[in-house]
Order: sequence, then C-alpha cells, then structure tokens
Amino acid sequence: MTRYHEVYASWRSNPEEFWAKAAKDIAWYKLWDKVFEPYMGEYGRWFAGSECNTAFNCLDHHVEAGRGEQPAIIYDSPVTDTKQTITYAQLLHKVATFAQVLADQGVSKGDRVIIYMPMVPDAAVAMLACARLGAIHSVVFGGFAAAELATRIDDCMPKAIVAASCGIEPGRIVEYKPLLDQAIEIATHTPAACIILQREQAEASMIEGRDVDWASTVAATEAEGRKAPCVAVAGTDPLYILYTSGTTGQPKGVVRDNAGHMVALKWTMHNIYGIEPGEVFWSASDVGWVVGHSYIVYAPLLHGATSVMYEGKPVGTPDPGAFWRVISEHKVVSLFTAPTAFRAIKKDDAEGAYIEKYDLKHFRSLFLAGERADTDTIQWAENKLKVPVIDHWWQTETGWPICANPLGLGRMPVKYGSPTVPMPGYDIQVLDDQAKPVVPGETGTLAVKLPLPPAALPTLWQAPERFRSSYLAELPGYYTTSDAGFMDEDGYVYVMQRTDDVINVAGHRLSTGQMEEIVAGHRDVAECAVIGVEDDLKGQLPVGYVVLNAGVNREEGEVEKELVQLVRTEIGPVAAFKNVLTVKRLPKTRSGKILRGTMRAIADARDWKMPATIDDPAILDEITDAMRGRGMIKND
Repeated sequence: MTRYHEVYASWRSNPEEFWAKAAKDIAWYKLWDKVFEPYMGEYGRWFAGSECNTAFNCLDHHVEAGRGEQPAIIYDSPVTDTKQTITYAQLLHKVATFAQVLADQGVSKGDRVIIYMPMVPDAAVAMLACARLGAIHSVVFGGFAAAELATRIDDCMPKAIVAASCGIEPGRIVEYKPLLDQAIEIATHTPAACIILQREQAEASMIEGRDVDWASTVAATEAEGRKAPCVAVAGTDPLYILYTSGTTGQPKGVVRDNAGHMVALKWTMHNIYGIEPGEVFWSASDVGWVVGHSYIVYAPLLHGATSVMYEGKPVGTPDPGAFWRVISEHKVVSLFTAPTAFRAIKKDDAEGAYIEKYDLKHFRSLFLAGERADTDTIQWAENKLKVPVIDHWWQTETGWPICANPLGLGRMPVKYGSPTVPMPGYDIQVLDDQAKPVVPGETGTLAVKLPLPPAALPTLWQAPERFRSSYLAELPGYYTTSDAGFMDEDGYVYVMQRTDDVINVAGHRLSTGQMEEIVAGHRDVAECAVIGVEDDLKGQLPVGYVVLNAGVNREEGEVEKELVQLVRTEIGPVAAFKNVLTVKRLPKTRSGKILRGTMRAIADARDWKMPATIDDPAILDEITDAMRGRGMIKND
C-alpha cells in the first residue's frame, strides 16, 4: 500500500506545516521567522529569516552524530584505474582545509567561485568548501568550450576559479587548462586566482601570480593545521548558480538557495528514493549537471548516505558490464541514471549477458530521468534486473523531482510512459494557451501553480526580469515548465516533449514524443529521435532518426519501412510520417540528451553553432552527411 495520497493531501491542506515538519531534519543556527514569506522575491521565499550552513549539515552534523568513520564518497574511475573511499571525517577534513585555501585567496561569504572539474572527489570538496564559507559556487562542466566558459565568468564574476589540468574520456585526454586560459583572455572579468588540481595524465603550465597549485597549497595549509569554520548564511542566500541554456544564446544562471534546498533534498532521499542513512546510492551523472549537484553531492550527504562518484561510461569502460561491476563491488542499493545510458547498454548487450556476471543482491531500484524513458527500455531493464524501474521527471530549475513514483512512500502501479504523479510541493495543471485547464487526456502545457516548492529556483542570477519573462509571464500565476503533456483520470502525468517539439502538420498539432515512443518500441531499434522539419506544403513534417541494435542483420531500408508503417498504424496517416534515416549514432550532450534542436537546424538549412555540451562534435558531421546522402536537407 502506498502512503502517497495521504502525504500529498497533507501537503495540499497545509503546505507551510508540511515543510516546517520536513525542516526538523535540518540543523539550524537560527530558525525561520516565516516558513513562507509571500512578499519576498518574485513569488515568495521559503524559510525567511533562518540562518544555516549547507556544508555543516552535509558533514559536521554527521561526524558529531558518530557517523565519521562511515564512507561518504566512493570514487570509482575505470578510465584511470583508481578507486578511493573517503569517510565523513576525512571529507570534513578535506573540505575545511580547502575552504581555508579559498579564504586565503580572498574568497568570503557572497563571493562567487567557478568550479571547472572532471568527476573526481576534489570537485565535491570544492563545492562543499564554498558552501562552508558562504561563497556561491558555479560548476561549469569540465571541458566546456572557452567561449562558453567566458560568458559564465562575465555573468557571475568569480573571485576565484577552481579547475583541474584535464579530464579523461575513453581513448583521449581533454586538457582543461588551455581552455581556461583562453576563456579568461576572452572574458572582461578576471578572477583573482585560479587553483589548479594537477592530474598526472596531463600536467598544466601555470601562470605566475595568478595560478595556485592545489596539492602543494593544501599540503602547506594542512601542515599549519588551519581549517576554515562554517559561516552562518541566511537561508535565502544563494548556495550556487547553475547555468542552463537559454533560447537567446545567453545562458540562464539558475539560483539555488540554502535552506529550501536542504529541506527538500533531505526529504526526497527517503520518501522518493527509499534510501536509508548508511546505504550506498549512486547517481551516474556528472557534477556539472543539476543531477550531480542534487544527487551525487548534496542529497546523499545531507541524508548520511554513501555516494558513488564514477568517472567512466556505461559502455566502453571497458564493456557493457561497467554499471553492474560498480553496483556489485560497492553494494549499491539504488542507481539513478539517464535512459540514454540504458539504451547504450541494451544496444551492446541486448541479452543482458553481462548482468549475469555480477552479484547484484544488494541492488533494489533503478531511477531514470533526463530524457523521456521509452517503454521498451523500461521493460528491458525490469526484465533483466528484476527490480522496480522508476521513470521520474524534473528540471534544472526545480532541483528535484516534479513527478515520481515514490518508493519510500510505497510504490504505486506503473503506467508506462508516465513518470507517475506530482510530488508534494507541485500543484501540476495542464493548461491551454489561454491558461485554462484542459480535460483529462488532452495535451497542453504542463505548469506548476505558484508558489514553487522549496529548492526550486527563486530567480535567475542578476536577471529578475528575465526570470519573470522566461517562466512566469506566459501563464500568470503559474511556473511554465515548457513541457507539453497531459494528465489522466488517475492523476498520472505524461510528459510528451518540450513545447517547441509539438509540430504542426497541415494544421494538426502532433507530438514528436509520441512518435518516438512508437519507433523506440520496434525490436531492432536501440534509440531514436523524431524531429519536425520545415515543409513548404504542410508547414512541418516529422522525420525519424534511428540507431539499430548491435547484431541486426536486416536491410536498413526494410526496418525503416516497418517503422513508417508502425507510426501510420498507431497514429494514422495524419502523422505524415514517411521519412526514417538509419544512423550510426545520435548527437548528444554529455549528460545524454539528444540534440534535437541542432538536428532540426541542420535539416532546415538554418544557421547553428556547435552546442557547448556536445559529447562528440564529429557526430554532427556524420548526421549531416547522412541527411545529405538522402536529400533530407532543405534546398541543399
């Protein structure tokens, strides 16, 4: 039996009481004057008047409670053949020492620090050290292009930048320091110092007077026994800025505050993910993404769990059994990753032979998010792993799940294609373009009735008007998710696609997400994308791009014809789905999201620029050549 309906109803009846009760799990220097202050900020602020420190709650609080010898972080790096376990006491020592290093460089409460790091424990140390000082960190994905990094430097104006000399991808080393130097040269703002973690795979040249060596400076500070204490900050002060792409090309700096962030994330670990303190939780993401912030670093540590930091890939480091090895070796009870990762594993090991090689007796749940999880992938994972597979939906802006199947409250019946139901804090409405609710089953814009819950963004960094225009203006009284979908009669939410992925075919509004669901269900398809391309006659036409499973020995054209017929059967001729192109790979961000917008721009022969987050730029050349070979680029 699930307690979901009871818990959600308790939030609906008294939101302030609900979150005040959740806040009892957090240590405070000063309690709030008001749980929710409706007159602060753009739509109100949570825990106004409170004082707290996020790093204290992640580390000191647990060490004082006797959890010091428990592992806090397990680092597993197949690309460097390195494994390391760091206890809560050891992590506290590292964080307090590095916070002192930052303080010695002039970093103090309210200052910004950019962190430009690969998936190494030092990245988490840097994040928590900033939190300890009350400084505001902004993690930029390691290896981001110099021009993109420069825009973030100019927007948040960091006092210091913490970077590594390099990142390591399968078969190649990505040197970060030349990109960092170039970014600082491009930017108008210059940081006072750059603290560089030298990795043995590529040692960086240092600039005298600006660059500081991490290892030697930390060693000297340790020898002197100097550690920075926790600084009390207002609960409504920013903890971090995380940049997400903007439609104007100028990135949007999503702000996360301290108090609401801690309360909501701590609540999710047990109630949504079903994790107990002391258990091993693995989020196979990167600290450069919101998932890495929330569920590699902050939520597990706030909860007193053990978090796995993995520097590797789901396949190729060294094989499709990489995830199962990590789960087996480290006794992981729950994995959170992107559906793309599972599609890659399924493509290379459709029979699940590698799963049989490992002891997964401690493993009890799999969570998917980041892209729509197609039914075929979910069912494959269910059949092979024999554990609940939970699709859930959230955004950089929210910081935690909008909709989920809450394991900790008791699992609800699964409906494939749905991330299940809204979580407490989210009053989800499906609205038409007049901000009127639509009937169950009808597609509209998915919107959240204000106020947003704790941990959701209160604003954009130094851009309140842009925040209002981007999220609040379109549907007054609501936060618009920019996702389209519907809700069924049981209250289950279905997220079909971004609203700009609703295409207009001869006056019919059609969902490319629905078409993708159908295409992905074909036995020979490993992964797919459906995009709408310009058409002089019908306005737009859907085009499917598919990657076939390894070992498929049929003619590509034969499979493509079957896919066209599948969509025509399921949706009807109105879909005008006639073109399918088989490709070797789909272009993706490094978090696994397919770059549909860029593919659409190529097909429509519009100007586009290389996405900063792309995993492998060469894929776009492959896609362009494949499109051109089939005459699928407009006016080419």
